[in-house]
Amino acid sequence: MTPSCLRILIADDSDSDRLILKTLLCRLGHRVQAARDGAEAVELFRREGADLVLLDALMPRMDGMEAAREIKSLAGDRLVPVIFLTSLSDAEDLARCLASGGDDFLTKPYNRIILDAKLKAFDRMRRMHEALAEQHALARERNRQLLDEQTTARRVFDNVAHTGCLDAANIRYHASPLSIFNGDVLFASPRPDGGLLVFLGDFTGHGLPAAMGAMPVAEIFYGMAAKGFSGADVLREINQKLKRILPIGMFCCGAMLEVDFKAGQIGIWNGGLPEGWLFRAGASPRPLPSRHLPLGILPPEQFRADLTAYPASTGDTVLLMTDGVLECQASDGTLFGEAGVRRCLRRRQQGEHPFDVVFQAMADFSHRAREADDLTLFSLDMIDRTGLALRPEPGESSALSGPSEWRCEYEVRGSTLAEFNPLPLLLHICMEVPGLRARSGEVYLLLSELYNNALEHGILRLPSDWKRSPDGFGQYYRERQRRLAEVSDHGIVFRLHHARKPWGGRLRVTCEDTGDGFDHANHPVARDSGPVGDGPRYAGRGLMLLKRLARTVTFHGRGNCVEIVYDWRLPSAPSITDGCPPPAAGGRDD
Repeated sequence: MTPSCLRILIADDSDSDRLILKTLLCRLGHRVQAARDGAEAVELFRREGADLVLLDALMPRMDGMEAAREIKSLAGDRLVPVIFLTSLSDAEDLARCLASGGDDFLTKPYNRIILDAKLKAFDRMRRMHEALAEQHALARERNRQLLDEQTTARRVFDNVAHTGCLDAANIRYHASPLSIFNGDVLFASPRPDGGLLVFLGDFTGHGLPAAMGAMPVAEIFYGMAAKGFSGADVLREINQKLKRILPIGMFCCGAMLEVDFKAGQIGIWNGGLPEGWLFRAGASPRPLPSRHLPLGILPPEQFRADLTAYPASTGDTVLLMTDGVLECQASDGTLFGEAGVRRCLRRRQQGEHPFDVVFQAMADFSHRAREADDLTLFSLDMIDRTGLALRPEPGESSALSGPSEWRCEYEVRGSTLAEFNPLPLLLHICMEVPGLRARSGEVYLLLSELYNNALEHGILRLPSDWKRSPDGFGQYYRERQRRLAEVSDHGIVFRLHHARKPWGGRLRVTCEDTGDGFDHANHPVARDSGPVGDGPRYAGRGLMLLKRLARTVTFHGRGNCVEIVYDWRLPSAPSITDGCPPPAAGGRDD
């Protein structure tokens, strides 16, 4: 069959007219099927199909107009031109033919040149329609494949970037992506010390290209947070990774929130996101503006990851958002903007939660229309308990497998004190003992309190009393940074010893600094063995935690060497004190 050969179905109740038309079409090189009336034509089309149909308008049993409707219905999405063969001249009759599905007319008697021209014109139209339909089908299939790929990628991403602790009672968030994958990311993870890390990010663009940096960011965030790295450490690692993998012109606006519930403080780093807000009882909302460039722009040596510290107590709220909130549009095209956020916060009534106020104002402004950008709104309420416990590691075959008898010594000196946090490394060493893995939070708390006490009070000589007021709080951390930058001839040494016991194990940690020490004998916490929660005490909380968690706490020398003994036991073991005398508070226990 040549490309110009068409399968043509003709229907005419006149034998002579039908024979003449069939002969003419065959001479033009087409394949022809002939029917005596409309009903026979519909049956032939249902059984054999056709590229083009020629119908007499007036036929017995089923006229051409009814046959045209049936054939168009059977053709479905395929374009099958229907040309009426008629001697009708009345405008209403011709209009009825078109209304029934006809595409053109051919008047009797037939003109060979006109007939050939019409067939070629409709064939071009038919082929064009087929090409468009094929392209549409290919596009639809490609779109289905892309959606399947994005769904699969999303499933993998969700396994890495799990919800962490976003379902905690003191966390609220609304995420409204424009696609399966989107440029906004929100991660939250508890830290071993009972605190919390939150990262809110907004990559340039939308969809899969905007989210290609989300996978490594999620892996870095959750991996480092679980090991006890600080928010600044995590930011440096994320920036270095994104700088290396993202193409020029792509970056991630982000905010890192580091929460210490027991110390009553938050740290915030904002690089390119809209200003966040800190709401404190009895005070005006405090803006948390962007002070840094987005992640993935600066090289590591120029990147600054210092978090700004703020005091925060129970009932205070932190509010963060991506620029999708500001870009919500009203029906007239105006943007919600920072002015909209500030306006609704000024109108906030006592008792209204900031998250509800902003979300409702945004919804009212846009009349809940579809967002123009990926949108994330997040809030965290400070609580009066120690953070959120880390999830236990699965698949632990035996609490006694792995190293059980070992000693190590680790020292940090000079400028390294300002540049490096040794706690994740020390925690990793301890976690090699499987029995300690389920107690990673307590072990990290012990190590961090020892280290922070040695660094901030032993070497830097910072007074805890400064943190009793918001102004003093800021002064404390500004002075900490200044004094850290000047440290040159000081150091901190950790000595760790773990031994297996019949009921579990014993970890002995000694932390010694080269500072001047302090009068530990007259410290109120050293004299007071009461529980930690006996009142709003700000100074000495670290020593109180050590006394609560450790079996013994012993001060040596002038107070710059502290030794603790931490016992852990197997779930099936009897009480640790069974078979051994109870320790004296603050005394040695060999």
